[in-house]
Amino acid sequence: MKITLLCVGKLKEKYLKQGIDEYSKRLSRYCKLEIIEVADEKAPENMSASEEEQVKGKEGEKLSKYIKENTYVIALAIDGKQLSSEELADKISELGVRGNSHIVFIIGGSLGLSDEILKNAHQKLSFSKMTFPHQLMRMILLEQVYRGFRIINGEPYHK
Repeated sequence: MKITLLCVGKLKEKYLKQGIDEYSKRLSRYCKLEIIEVADEKAPENMSASEEEQVKGKEGEKLSKYIKENTYVIALAIDGKQLSSEELADKISELGVRGNSHIVFIIGGSLGLSDEILKNAHQKLSFSKMTFPHQLMRMILLEQVYRGFRIINGEPYHK
């Protein structure tokens, strides 16, 4: 199985890079992992709603270039469906059984994802009603994908 994280913005914090490197290494036993970053758009303070939509639209266009036809796209969105770790593991397993061997998780920038990306995603996933920094979400998502593969393989994991 191939897992792609498609993300807006560069990772800056060293501690997040270290955590992501650790989970990337752990995941290499279970899947081929690819992390793609697209540049974020400049988003000045006090933008109007239409300016925010323009920024998200430009970021969405950049993201769209990396979404291939034979992929299952899961967009991270605050209004998405919340899943337990076991339910995410079941989803990953189910997709593999159905022949969807490439899952793309999309993490937007500080303003979120464009309507176009959200509309075209197969599923919207939320980790919480709380807002998390989009860079931290990369590590949280990788940890949950790793946990999912451990569950799928009947391996111990911290509950």
